[in-house]
Parts: sequence; structure tokens; C-alpha cells
Amino acid sequence: MSSRSSFSRSSVLALGLAAAGSFVTAAPCDIYAAGNTPCIAAHSTTRALYSKYTGALYQLKRGSDNTTTNIAPKSAGSVANSAAQDTFCSGTTCLITMVYDQSGRENHLTQAPPGGFRGPESNGYDNLAGAIGAPVTLNGQKAYGVFISPGTGYRNNKVSGSATGDAAEGMYAVLDGTHYNGACCFDYGNAETNSLDTGDGHMEAIYYGDNTIWGSGSGSGPWVMADLENGLFSGQGAKQNTADPSITYRFLTAIVKGEPGTWAIRGGNSASGALSTFYSGARPSGYDPMHKEGAIILGIGGDNSNGAQGTFYEGVMTSGYPTDATENSVQADIVAAKYATTSLVSGPAYTVGGSVSFKATTPGFTDRYLAHTGATVNTQVVSSSSSTALKQSASWIIRTGLGNSGCYSFESKDTAGSYIRHFNFALQVAANDGSKAFKEDATFCPQSGLSGSGSSLRAWGYPTRWIRHFANVGYIASNGGVHDFDAANSFNNDATWSTSTGLA
Repeated sequence: MSSRSSFSRSSVLALGLAAAGSFVTAAPCDIYAAGNTPCIAAHSTTRALYSKYTGALYQLKRGSDNTTTNIAPKSAGSVANSAAQDTFCSGTTCLITMVYDQSGRENHLTQAPPGGFRGPESNGYDNLAGAIGAPVTLNGQKAYGVFISPGTGYRNNKVSGSATGDAAEGMYAVLDGTHYNGACCFDYGNAETNSLDTGDGHMEAIYYGDNTIWGSGSGSGPWVMADLENGLFSGQGAKQNTADPSITYRFLTAIVKGEPGTWAIRGGNSASGALSTFYSGARPSGYDPMHKEGAIILGIGGDNSNGAQGTFYEGVMTSGYPTDATENSVQADIVAAKYATTSLVSGPAYTVGGSVSFKATTPGFTDRYLAHTGATVNTQVVSSSSSTALKQSASWIIRTGLGNSGCYSFESKDTAGSYIRHFNFALQVAANDGSKAFKEDATFCPQSGLSGSGSSLRAWGYPTRWIRHFANVGYIASNGGVHDFDAANSFNNDATWSTSTGLA
């Protein structure tokens, strides 16, 4: 019997996968190992992917003092210790600086370096993800995923044990099926070792989004496809594979695997049910044989194309071509982990339909409120004797988040149908044009104030950025970023607001 077929259903059951709620009977990489396709990399900020793993899952750096710490599972094989993160990051901002490889090969993912596309940082590196952008629960226990905004990416160009050339490999990722765009490229998988486009077939990575430049599935997307370099492929031959469905499961299992002459795409709902096969067959023309190089990327394309967005919770890469049966057992384990949503907000309560005003808390500026002059969002001095027009410009109607119903949008009191949104990181008041980009840019998630009181308003689509006043103008700013308005000095105070019922 070949190694590809030696992982029987009875052996799966012997691993105890049916133990609902258990992380320690058999985790994904235990299952792959039993199927003779062991993990060469295992990345997750939410849980251990081996039943006996107790090491670090990810590393954090906080903005207050640039100190780092590692977050590990609560116990062997279990969910991440989110309480340790919450304690470490209390009263400041935090970034995810590293996603550790649990396989023992040290294939860790760190800040992606410059490539064919330069990153947004002054040194050309990509941004790091904010630590609180993707809260979830697993079996009722809180954890955090990796929320990738445009310009954010992770990479390892010196990987041990990954597939090169035409060697066989498999990979899966658990993603947020509602967080995507059409930019290139939200990937997880095998890529070039020099961060440059070195030609067709030099990549083999999971892609998720609704980009249609190279290929597509049925409907309007988003789709699980494969980034094989110089093409996003949904199948072989025709540009569109109608058997590759549009999928928007809140939690999505995405699979790509390949071996000489053959590859496949599979997917399913991470919260329930089985996997489906969207394509299995011959390679596209010009991609047989493959020329894989063996680097690992997350959130970007092989040449560091970093305009995409998405959310990553867990994923692995294997040596060898996993059987469908092995992957089906991994899917059963993912479902048993019971991924579920949790609150995106904290701090003072907001009532949809009510009005709110935001008063600056920075010493010397506490007579100022977040207001607007025309399209420009700024801070203005407002008092009880101010004109009705000025009070209205500093009052906002609380709406359910246009881009995510778990957060909020703020409609102008004096300009119906217009909302606070960010554009090129500056705040403006603009009419809702109904676009996906507008809705996301006009959505903010209130948190307990960074300075210890009041509220801080995090941009939903850019979890490292908060509504801040700087030189009396409103921005979404990151703590210590590359722009003047990102200055670390007084950041917590400038990004904390005292909320009250609207002035008008």
C-alpha cells in the first residue's frame, strides 16, 4: 500500500478526533504526520497545532516601551493565552512581530522585507499587524488572529524542509471569509526566496480574494485560488473554473496541494461540515514542471505585492501530497475547535441611533471637540455658548458599522448621509457612495481609552491605527509610525476621547 493511502479511517478514529472541544487528542500536524505527510511549518496565533506543543505561538511588541513578549498556549495542545496578551498590552498599542513555527524547524514568519514591491515603512519593509484586530473564540476561549491590512506582510526566505522544484507539498489555512479585497495578493504558502518575481511556477500558495485579472471561479467571488506566480489559478485550461464557488464563510478552510503533474484546490466551512474539492487535475500550461523555491509568505505575493487584505488564524505546510482523507480529518479537528466570533469593541457603550460628541483629553486641548469644517475633520473649541452650527459640526449620529456590524460608523449631524471616513490616513466627512472601500474606511471600533479613561477609536480596516488629533487635524494614526501624525509623543492622550451625548 502506498504511503498516500496508508492513513485509514480507522486510524483517524483511533486518534480520538471525535472528542468535541478537545485540543489535545490529535491536532492538525499530528494528523498530517500519521498520514506520512508531516508539517514542515505550522503557524497559528490562536492555538497549538500539535497536541503536545507548549512553545511560543507568536511574539508581541508594545508601543509604550518597545518591549516584546511571547504568547504560548494555556496548556499543551490548547488555545492561546489571550489573557497574557491583554495584560501585556493594557494601556498601550501592540503589534504582532513574529508568528512562530511550531514544527521545530524554526520556520518563523517575521516582518516581510522589501521586494519587487517595496513596503510602506521608511526602510521598505511591510507593516506589522495590530494585535487586537481579529478577536475570536475557540470553544468559548478568546484568542486573536492576524488581521492583514494593505501594506502588511510576513515572510521567511530561509526555510527548512519546504518543497522546492517540482516536489510535492500540501497546505491549509483558516481565514476570515468576509475580509478580502481584489488587490494582489493575500497569500499563504510557498514563494520565491529573493522576494522577486522569478517566473511562472516559482510559487505555490493559497490565495483568497476577488481579483479577476488572471483567473476566477463562479459568481463574483471571493474565491480560493492558487498563486503559482504570474497567475492566480482556479483550475487548469480556461481562465474561469465554474466549479470553484464564491465563498464567504465567516471561518473558511482553504487548501492547495501539488505534486508532479497534479494539483488541487479544496475548501469548506471551518465551523461546520466537510471539505469540497473545487479542482483536482493537471497543471496549467507552462506550470508543469513547477520550479518552487521554498520561502513562506503570509498576506503578500511572492514579489511582496502588498495591496491585499485578509485575516489568518492558522495554517500549515507539509512535506508530500496529503490524501483527501488526511485533509478531511484535519477539517474535522478544525470544526471541533469551534471557531466563533466575539466582540470587536470594549469600553463605554455606544447606542445606535443616538448622538455623540468626542472631546479631546490631551492636556491643554480639553476645550476641543472632534468636528469638521467642510470635508476636513478637525478639532475645534466648542462651549455652551457656541453657535448651533458649530455644535452640530461637533455632533455625530451613531450608526451600525457600514463595513462591519460589530463596530460603528459616525454620520455627520449637519450633513445627512455623510460619514467620518479615512482617506490616505486623513479623516474627512464624505457622502456614502455605497462602495466596499467607503464602508470599510467609515467603520471604527471603540476600545477602552488608551490613556486609561474614555474611548479610543480603532479603524476597523487598519487595526494599528486610531483616530487621533495632531496639530488640530484628525487622522488615523499608528503609535510611532513613519508619518508626522504617527509621532509617539502624547499618542495615548491624543487618541483618547471623552464621549458625551451630542452637543446638538
